[in-house]
Amino acid sequence: MSVRVAVVTGAARGIGAAVVRRLAREGWRVVAVDVCADLPGVGYPLGTREQLAALAAEWPDAVVDLVADVRDTGALARAVALAEREFGGVDAAVAAAAVMAGGQPLWETGDDDWEALFGIGVRGVANLARAAVPALLRRPRPRSGRFVALASAAAHRGLWHLAGYNAAKHAVVGLVRGLACDLRGTGVTATAVSPGSTRTAMLDASAALYDLPDVEDFSRHQLVDRLLLPEEVAAAVCWLCRAESSAVTGTVVHADGGFTV
Repeated sequence: MSVRVAVVTGAARGIGAAVVRRLAREGWRVVAVDVCADLPGVGYPLGTREQLAALAAEWPDAVVDLVADVRDTGALARAVALAEREFGGVDAAVAAAAVMAGGQPLWETGDDDWEALFGIGVRGVANLARAAVPALLRRPRPRSGRFVALASAAAHRGLWHLAGYNAAKHAVVGLVRGLACDLRGTGVTATAVSPGSTRTAMLDASAALYDLPDVEDFSRHQLVDRLLLPEEVAAAVCWLCRAESSAVTGTVVHADGGFTV
């Protein structure tokens, strides 16, 4: 069987980095993409160029890093072209790039917050699909292409002072459902993974918005009585990238520790 190839956004740290590491361990070739810059409307530092380069350095024969903004369709087209040029094609695309913004009622949410949430967390997912799906379809039949987007438990339950984030993650789920219908009969599937509270920089940012002294306070909302690790969510994402996940499309896998029960 030929080596499978993935493009992963939001790859410098957190769940995105955990997905890259797991795929590389499983023998995949990966183009790891991140903006590697701080952005308006995002009140905390994002992943750095050094983090993305260090990730690629862990797997020098399997991972190529690329600095690109998911809001830029041309940049994602270049990421897909890099995967095809370096590794021969694309078998999976994982949209893990997202940000946290908010902390106030919806009517007080500023334009920068709204643009960050939807520009990165929704338009970025759509842009990856627009760039990657044609490459997934360029694989010969029978295909087993996979498009996986990171949604959130916030797509399924309202959160206080995070209506914009709720809306953005609902949009991701709707996008995946529509995309799956567009892909009917092609052998390519589209799914979403909704994590619960996971030990990431984004969770630290969420705690700051709520003036919580400790992120552990979020664990009480989950049936597992603890925060999740990025690697646990990545396990669900990477299973969906495999050929054997062929029966799953147009739906959400809740890797949320029981948050939404």
